[in-house]
Amino acid sequence: MDYETIRVERIGDVLKIVLNRPERLNACPPNMALEIADAVGDVGGARAVLITGEGRAFCSGADLAARGERSVSGGRGAYNSLTQAYNPLMMTLAHLPVPLVTAVNGPAAGVGCSIALAADFVLAGRSAYFLQAFVNIGLVPDGGASWMLTRLVGKARATEMMMLGEKIGADKAQDWGLIYRAVDDADLQDEALALATRLAAGPSVALGVMRQNIARALETDYANALLSEAQGQWKAGDSADASEGGRAFLEKRKPAFKGA
Repeated sequence: MDYETIRVERIGDVLKIVLNRPERLNACPPNMALEIADAVGDVGGARAVLITGEGRAFCSGADLAARGERSVSGGRGAYNSLTQAYNPLMMTLAHLPVPLVTAVNGPAAGVGCSIALAADFVLAGRSAYFLQAFVNIGLVPDGGASWMLTRLVGKARATEMMMLGEKIGADKAQDWGLIYRAVDDADLQDEALALATRLAAGPSVALGVMRQNIARALETDYANALLSEAQGQWKAGDSADASEGGRAFLEKRKPAFKGA
């Protein structure tokens, strides 16, 4: 499928998605959200997904004006765009069956911040920053930000980001535990691809189960977490990769996982 706002590349077992509106700092209109969701909705055998931005920004936030949403009165237009485009994208990212890496190469604002932080591993160039600027224009965070930030960095820091609307640089984001790692800008794309490639070479069934169990851990009680782990272990234990891992352990060699 041809896309208008993103570029999709297959690099080995990694599906790479590039947000491709550099003239608008990769601002995300509803059709971009729908295109990202479509691209990752069927990974087509890929075993990891990498998302980054073209040019000097990751994503500067929603771009409702690009599709005429401002013609819809007030908050109703925003509500429609969220429920029909942005929220479905965030749910698609949350339920990916394979690991997700984001390479944040510049500003990640608004829904762009949410997309970036939806990853299992967030790498950011040191010139990048994360921003919830809604308060500056009389709006509230969306794209799952209220839920996500509170769980990632706690109530106090989430409140700081949302109510003060100030930029959080990459190094500070790493110190807070908001992201996995801050790296030099020149190294960002290579390090992100290397990480995605490493994940793509792993036991895909087990990694997918881990992804869901980690997400559930903040929503469930201990007994249900134990049950989810047991159910996940059953699923992973029946995979071909688990058989290969067991053989490799006994034979004292590195396993060759196939993603099945």
